Amino acid sequence: MLCGAGIVLAAALVGRWDWLPRYGGMIFAGVGQSLLLLLATAVLGFLIAVPLGLAQAAGPWPLAVAARSFCTVIRGTPLLLQLWLLYYGLGSLFPLIPEIRDSFLWPYLRQAWPYAVLALSLSFAGYEGEVMRGALAGVSRGELEAGRAFGMGRTTLLRRIWLPRAIQRALPTLAGETVLQLKSTPLVATITVVDIYAVFSRIRQDTYITYEPLLLMALIYLLLTGILVGLFRLLENRLPGKGA
Repeated sequence: MLCGAGIVLAAALVGRWDWLPRYGGMIFAGVGQSLLLLLATAVLGFLIAVPLGLAQAAGPWPLAVAARSFCTVIRGTPLLLQLWLLYYGLGSLFPLIPEIRDSFLWPYLRQAWPYAVLALSLSFAGYEGEVMRGALAGVSRGELEAGRAFGMGRTTLLRRIWLPRAIQRALPTLAGETVLQLKSTPLVATITVVDIYAVFSRIRQDTYITYEPLLLMALIYLLLTGILVGLFRLLENRLPGKGA
């Protein structure tokens, strides 16, 4: 830690930072784009992960096999490959379909960000779906039986007991997956989405300065990671009976 602090201090004192005022607006815009991408894909991915976990924990075997296969494929292939398959593969097919090219969706599908959102959401869902499977399977049977004894139906039992307890159990892992999702967002720069990484890449190309932009980018990611971890810890501490 002392060595790292010394490097940062030395860079702040002797490094070249005259480019910072010129690119400050772009940096803030890149941070906003990365945070928006993180929020959208984490929420969408979690909404997909819950049915995936339910299908594996309590669904009929065809749904369980399909959900398990999806999670296996997502977890077994690189995110960059998934991103390129969607953008360069699926995205190259849409112009060949007149119904899509002439529809209201075409102005959006011709851009890169829908494919970035889809790829990151599916990746998050693939990992978190397996986490939710374990969390749902780990909920005490006694709690579920108590809910049934009170006359709760399956939907009410899921909404009031099973799913909240599973989310509570999965929250520490969910925090880690969200941090990993933040560190996966720079991959979208490979399909022309302008995030933090894309902004600093342009700064390096324009100014021929390498170390200072990379150091500032690392500091920004460290700050964002610290904020995410702090928010999740605050949420964990506010949950009742977290040690149950």
